[in-house]
Amino acid sequence: MPDPVRNQPSELDQLPDRDPQETAEWRESLDAVTAHAGPERASYLVRRTVDHAQDSGLTVPQLLETDYVNTIPTSAEPEFPGDEAMEARITAWNRWNAAAMVTRGSRYGLGGHIATFASAAWLYETGFQHFFRGKEADGSGDQLYVQGHASPGVYARAFLDGRLTEAHLDQFRQEAGGQGLPSYPHPRRLPWLWEFPTVSMGLGPISAIYQARFNRYLTDRGIKDTSNSHVWAFLGDGEMDEPESTAALALAGRERLDNLTFVINCNLQRLDGPVRANFKIVQELEAQFRAAGWNVVKSLWGSAWDELLQLDTTGALVRRLREVPDAQFQTYATRDVAYIREHFFGAEPALAELAKLISDAKIAECFHTSRAGHEPRKVYAAYRAAVAHQGAPTVILAQTVKGWTLGPGFESRNANHQMKKLTGKEFRAMRDLLELPIPDSKLDEELVPYVHPGADSPEVRYLQERRAALGGPAPARKVHPVGLPEPAAKPFDALKKGSGSQEIATTMAFVRLVKDLMREKETGRRWVPIVPDEARTFGMESLFPSAGIYSPLGQTYDPVDRDQLLYYKEASDGQILNEGITEAGSLADFTAAATSYATHGEPMIPFYIFYSMFGFQRTGDQFWALADQLGRGFVIGATAGRTTMTGEGLQHADGHSPLLASTNPAAMIYDPAFAFEVGAIVKDGLRRMYGPDPEQNEDIFYYLTVYNEPKVQPALPEGVTDEAIVKGLYRYREGTAPEAEAPRIQLLASGTAIHWILEAQEMLADEWGVTADVWSAPSWSELRRDALECDAAALRGEERVPYVTRALEGAAGPVLAVSDWMRAVPDQISQWVEQDWSSLGTDGFGLSDTRDAARRHFGVDPQSVTVAALAQLARRGEVKQETVKKAAEKYGLA
Repeated sequence: MPDPVRNQPSELDQLPDRDPQETAEWRESLDAVTAHAGPERASYLVRRTVDHAQDSGLTVPQLLETDYVNTIPTSAEPEFPGDEAMEARITAWNRWNAAAMVTRGSRYGLGGHIATFASAAWLYETGFQHFFRGKEADGSGDQLYVQGHASPGVYARAFLDGRLTEAHLDQFRQEAGGQGLPSYPHPRRLPWLWEFPTVSMGLGPISAIYQARFNRYLTDRGIKDTSNSHVWAFLGDGEMDEPESTAALALAGRERLDNLTFVINCNLQRLDGPVRANFKIVQELEAQFRAAGWNVVKSLWGSAWDELLQLDTTGALVRRLREVPDAQFQTYATRDVAYIREHFFGAEPALAELAKLISDAKIAECFHTSRAGHEPRKVYAAYRAAVAHQGAPTVILAQTVKGWTLGPGFESRNANHQMKKLTGKEFRAMRDLLELPIPDSKLDEELVPYVHPGADSPEVRYLQERRAALGGPAPARKVHPVGLPEPAAKPFDALKKGSGSQEIATTMAFVRLVKDLMREKETGRRWVPIVPDEARTFGMESLFPSAGIYSPLGQTYDPVDRDQLLYYKEASDGQILNEGITEAGSLADFTAAATSYATHGEPMIPFYIFYSMFGFQRTGDQFWALADQLGRGFVIGATAGRTTMTGEGLQHADGHSPLLASTNPAAMIYDPAFAFEVGAIVKDGLRRMYGPDPEQNEDIFYYLTVYNEPKVQPALPEGVTDEAIVKGLYRYREGTAPEAEAPRIQLLASGTAIHWILEAQEMLADEWGVTADVWSAPSWSELRRDALECDAAALRGEERVPYVTRALEGAAGPVLAVSDWMRAVPDQISQWVEQDWSSLGTDGFGLSDTRDAARRHFGVDPQSVTVAALAQLARRGEVKQETVKKAAEKYGLA
């Protein structure tokens, strides 16, 4: 049956044939080859012709798959520059100590992963010895995204080079005392070693792509020359199933990020079994990456296969390699030669004849162990090809055996991800295979020993000399002590004065503030505006012509709005990162910028602005990784609140993101009500994250929710301090008692809800004779954080009173808290409020309607607040129950 896609005519097919006879001759030649030499030979000639055409610069469609063999044949491999025997001994020590560390830890039930590093050891070791640049040369070096489950191998190497001790290894996964080694790459837990958290599957690939892109951004903007930095991401073939793993492949190809290399360890296994049991993951990945514009290097078969491939004069072996599914290859790695002869070579007569020329030993070597990922020469050839390639990122598809060198009980077994230790017998077999000088007496001890050749041994000297030549230890994280000058007061003072009679939303107040700060002589260029294709929604189009939108190509077209003042301007040195409709990509960009102070020694001030509903709810895992990576910057949840998004409805109306954000310990969460609060919070964030004294700067990030509801912005009230604002609570307006003995209530609100309680304050006084004090609560979570710290201090015998308790001390009457969020947001502080507590919020799904109608629906409009206040006073006996009923009827709530 013809393929309906492949048989679609191309544009060239629509052009008139200038020489039909010549075309017919080409077709006849192909038919002749097919008839006389077979379809495989004809296919081979077509592929080589297409390759030649592409190499010659002709425009032809790209083939998405190549044969299931190495891209670089043995004859084309470059000379290996290292001492292969020496590097083999170093790798053997690392293999042993990684397995010993995990096995020793298993006595505490802590577990660990052995099989991943066992398969990938040479992929890492070859890089450490010959490619990965350290930070001692230019402060940046290369960026290494280490596969999380391979961390024991990196610890073992750090032990060999003297950066870790046996005591450290014995504290693997024992972090409570503060000296242990984290299970996976966690910069927050081991900040001198790990740069990038990668074990949340799928986040490593997208983060690596945007890191490589941000490196280019720094260079193009003249911040720092990062042209010598290369980003290496080590990934598992199973990990590529995560949507984030492939989400940004097209970006890397489109922007020609040849400073990026993916190394995918294709051991054909994921956590429970084969990655593509009935298919071929290598071929699938090759097609995906080629289609996205990547250079693909397949490094599949070890040198033992050379003899077999040379004997394959008919193409039968190559054809069979391509058709056998992955799960069957996994089985071949565990079965005897008779099984392989029957099930692999018995598939067709040509293969059976070829098998007669091959010894059982050779077949066993090829199918059991000989994979390119286990041979340093082949890994070196692939890496050298990757760093030499220009104009596109490279992916290396390296085949290995999961659990290699750990013995038959581990190698290629479906369960090996969950196998946490080796037996004494298995360690003896491993010792013999790796030829390590460990006597049997050491293996008879209760705990398998760590082994080290000695600080002055040839192996350690070789390792350290190679690292010195490449710029120092790797991986390594180094914070360069760079502080930024305090910004001028003028932009913040402007917000303190209010907006006069003009109505502006807090979103616009923030954008205006940052626009002014971007003009600062010393720090303006360090701001990195990041937006996922909603800049106009947030009123940021004024930044387009002044700051420019970053594009490595600049602007190669005449924009449709070029004659307008706020036209769409792209530039190679543009400051704005307008990422398109991708929150995941935008946050990956933010993370790269937020950690530039450590990665490159260049503190940048990113602000990432987005629909608040599409922040922590959509990319919470990335926010957690941001915190792990010690990122700093401003995250802005715009169009915040459940009732401000008129007409947008359920999937846009955010009523819970501050609650989600509060689960992240590094997030400083604020819901400012007024423009002057926005200024105070941003100023505090700049002080804490980017202050002049770098030793005092904190590894936190600020999350501000801002609104699209225009309001007259008041001036800063007399007596209100920035300190009170950032602490999270202050009295904004004291109530005026209608009479001396009038009932009194305290109304607390954050964000846009402040306007509802201000109106309710007047209604309570004018219509019901109740005095209400209005409090602004810019941060419920900061109030809670302070209270929790006070509770912890009490357990140490210290007496500290939470700020919220002190602020409300002496405030008469009960407390009613109101916000445009679900009630659980303000309820975070209820246990530290000594007054009677109640709250109103927007629990439930959002809906489309006017703001007034939505607020009435959720019971948070001024009338609902008024009735709720009266009801709370009635429960205390301070107003009559009939008053509550009367008010409800008057406002149409009964």
